[in-house]
Amino acid sequence: MGLRLTNTTSTYGWGAIILHWVIAILFIGQFVLGLAMSRVTSQRTAFELIQLHKSFGFLLLGLVVLRIAWRLGGVTPRLPPQTGLLERRTAPLAHFALYLFQVALPLSGWALVSASVLAIPSMPFGLFVMPNLPLGMSAGAEGFWLKAHSYLAYAGMALAALHVAAAFRHHFWLGDNVLLRMIAPSFGNGRRGAE
Repeated sequence: MGLRLTNTTSTYGWGAIILHWVIAILFIGQFVLGLAMSRVTSQRTAFELIQLHKSFGFLLLGLVVLRIAWRLGGVTPRLPPQTGLLERRTAPLAHFALYLFQVALPLSGWALVSASVLAIPSMPFGLFVMPNLPLGMSAGAEGFWLKAHSYLAYAGMALAALHVAAAFRHHFWLGDNVLLRMIAPSFGNGRRGAE
């Protein structure tokens, strides 16, 4: 059968699957890292964690843009036939909201460091200096973006939790292959209500 990179109407290809799980790990990891870096007492450790948080944030932004382009450039697997009309209408909105948060979070972080009066350069993984967004630096703007970034993080995690709950509902309650097909392409045409 070979290595299937692209999606079909019944399952995800390895391209979408790998991007999905790498982004999911980064998204959750960034939330945990953000909590950790705000609670450490050592300024040096906090600084190092912040730089790491920024580096992973830029990586996350790039991967999410790639994921969106990948999705727009291919087909999206259909929901199982037994899926209700309400879910068929809300599922695309939920995915759009997830993408929106995954873009807005790193952008708000980038805006935060761009507006910061500390003017500490961002160097993703120490490789190069990332230019700031064209925003004015002020304590007020920094405070605004800090709150926006924090609120977006909590709302994004709540949305991610709903996404996980929906996947578990499909797997354990409805008994279809919606969750399985995001693990490997071979599950798309297998058991549990394959199309």
